[in-house]
Amino acid sequence: MLFSTLLLAQTVPTTPEWSYKVALVMITCNLFVLAIGKYAIQKPGVGPALPVGLPLVFEGFGLPELLAIASLGHILGAGMILGMANAGLL
Repeated sequence: MLFSTLLLAQTVPTTPEWSYKVALVMITCNLFVLAIGKYAIQKPGVGPALPVGLPLVFEGFGLPELLAIASLGHILGAGMILGMANAGLL
């Protein structure tokens, strides 16, 4: 068991170089989560407001909603990028 643990610890996952494909996947994931969050957030606008004016897509969003949506979008995007890289699609 010790040998297999050491062997597993030495493996390195496939991580792609930053490119337009990687950026497109991240942007798509963030827009997907934005579309879901627009309808899924039950009480938008509670908490501090955004410090700058943004497009109408973010109408009614406060700072907590924007941070939550961006965080979930980046988590989803990182998973998609790593998964697609391991599958050889990026």
